[in-house]
Amino acid sequence: MTTTTGSARPAALTSDAIDWRASTDEHPARMASMRSYSAVAKGDLEEWLTVYAEDGVVEDPVGPSMFDPEGKGHRGHAGIRAFWEQAIAPIDTFAFTITESFANPGSNTCANIGSIRTAFADGSHTTTDLVMVYVVDDEGRVTSMKAYWEPERTMASFTQA
Repeated sequence: MTTTTGSARPAALTSDAIDWRASTDEHPARMASMRSYSAVAKGDLEEWLTVYAEDGVVEDPVGPSMFDPEGKGHRGHAGIRAFWEQAIAPIDTFAFTITESFANPGSNTCANIGSIRTAFADGSHTTTDLVMVYVVDDEGRVTSMKAYWEPERTMASFTQA
């Protein structure tokens, strides 16, 4: 169930798998982050790609990881699509809880703090605590998304079905 602080549910939240407890003040980067979470929660790759600029970069997590051994990020729609296939497509369900969202009205950036519960088809699951930073262009499309989280901490949360 989606909750918001002090106002109606933003139109950018199109999935009930997002528990939004943070500010809902309209900001282009915040709205883009909401659209991104909604597309992931619905498993809609094509919708997700519309959130990103053609030359957008996803670093999830930032630095070298099992998804990005060189730590250079996934670049452009082809790289972002490949990241989806590797990191998002294998997940059965996502549940987002966003507890804080910081966006300076004069900027094109927001930082969200929260957690993502990922469940697999067999019922096992993990929880990732993270900070996600979004930068958007003048059209409100994401040019950079950096997710700060620790793979070891996520793996330590693994729970068998």
